[in-house]
Amino acid sequence: MTGASSGIGEGTALALAALGASVTVVARRMDRLDGLVEQIEKTGGHALAVGADLTDEAQAEAAVTRTVEAYGRLDTVVANAGAMILGPIAGADTDDWRRMIELNTLGLMYTAHASAPHLLKAATDGPRKVTDLVLVSSTAGRMVRGGGGVYNASKYAVTAFGEAFRKEVTQRHLRVSLVEPGAVETELPLQNRPDVQERMYERYTTMECLRPADVADTIAFIVTRPRHVAVNEILIRPTEQQE
Repeated sequence: MTGASSGIGEGTALALAALGASVTVVARRMDRLDGLVEQIEKTGGHALAVGADLTDEAQAEAAVTRTVEAYGRLDTVVANAGAMILGPIAGADTDDWRRMIELNTLGLMYTAHASAPHLLKAATDGPRKVTDLVLVSSTAGRMVRGGGGVYNASKYAVTAFGEAFRKEVTQRHLRVSLVEPGAVETELPLQNRPDVQERMYERYTTMECLRPADVADTIAFIVTRPRHVAVNEILIRPTEQQE
């Protein structure tokens, strides 16, 4: 589980641990991860915290390796880590663009690449005879609004990558699934300038947003389907969200 220090990643780690999975939680903020591991273990679960910056391919590979060494195999990977920095394209700070592309797109790809051999092996040798790679994208990977061009681009890339990879591995019982949440109560808006945050809050305070647990429940549904059932894509929005 990447991006597990808060939000959807944290919620999904808790949900999968409650179902009996041994989970590895990956993010940069080790203090948050240690608290999450403690929370999981207090309820009888098993968890491992791995600090990693997934924009570094070597660190992504090391996180996968530590997981396989700890648990013996890899059955499920949820690639969730991401950044959302909004604003107009003209005059933008291109460092923000680089950060989003490196994390939202390349970091996810590095995670998938490092995981693939282990997931394919477990799909053959593991007790379930099926494995899952869940890519957490966004409604921004399906529709474009002004002020989010590079964020949109990073998420559209996830859609294309996931569908191509699905076609390559689905007959080997590695299921690749795309989850596209709408507005969720997370820390993502805090990555933006105060004026952008204000506009975001104006837009979303008029609706009841999704909670991280709602998306976690969706991911848990995907990875617990019978071997012959693959959920390729789920778009999940707050009921009141139009776009």
